Amino acid sequence: MTEAERGDNATLFPQPVGDRLRAAREQQGMSLAEIGARTRVPLRHLEAIEASNYGALPSPTYAVGFVRAYARAVGEDEVALARDVRVEALKAPRTTPQYQPYEIADPARVPSRGLVVVAAGLALAVAVLAVLWFASGLFRGGDDAPEAAPSVAVAVPAAQPTQAARRADQVSLVATDEVWLRVYDAADKTLYLGTMKPGERYDVPADANDPKINVGRPDKLQVTLNGSALPPLGSGARPIKDVPVGAAALTARMGGEGAPAPVASPASPPAVVGARTSTAVPPAFATSAAGAAGAETGAGTSAPAN
Repeated sequence: MTEAERGDNATLFPQPVGDRLRAAREQQGMSLAEIGARTRVPLRHLEAIEASNYGALPSPTYAVGFVRAYARAVGEDEVALARDVRVEALKAPRTTPQYQPYEIADPARVPSRGLVVVAAGLALAVAVLAVLWFASGLFRGGDDAPEAAPSVAVAVPAAQPTQAARRADQVSLVATDEVWLRVYDAADKTLYLGTMKPGERYDVPADANDPKINVGRPDKLQVTLNGSALPPLGSGARPIKDVPVGAAALTARMGGEGAPAPVASPASPPAVVGARTSTAVPPAFATSAAGAAGAETGAGTSAPAN
């Protein structure tokens, strides 16, 4: 057959696109895997193109794109091959996948309808019981909740009376005979100065700051705390001075002697108000009493004895 006859046959009976691409690949000595590496077209799609099985490709559009890439890889005319493959792809029959219903090989192994209903009922019952159990535990606080710690009663010691409370107590000085007396506070301010007559009483101010006394005959002076008699401040053998007569000091002086016994006061004891002066100052207190008398003269008078 001459060359002219081959050309006429090619014109009358053109080769499929897949055959022309395969011939070009084999002429260059390339494998189909090399074409796939160059074009990044899946190998199965390249095999379908060479076999003219366009129904295995996703669509005619994909077939045209794959052929153009294949043609560029082997140096063929991609425009002419794309035109020819579009015609071939449209004529190629496309296979439609057939779906077959799934049939169970052994129906005896399938659980019966009654068993399925019973199992579903049991599952529902378990779920309901679980919900009830959690709900009841929530409302009752939980069975495993720790018990409350037992309360422990702690004995708290009684608060000791404060200095302010002690000062609220009333200290009174009652003369049982004529007696010279000076009462002063921590700042040496004279509260009372003078000679008390029998039956006279002087109430030490409850708010006085650490009151003290100087007295010539302590045995002639009855000291009371809230109306209760206290032991004498001295035997009378000698005068005493700077002796505290505050409620707190007298309570500490008593120590463990017990509560003082009540003392009977006169029917109408004269009360001493303020300070009074007297020229009859015992020699033992002459120095301190003289200065105090000069500063406190006229500060007050005592009520006359009955």
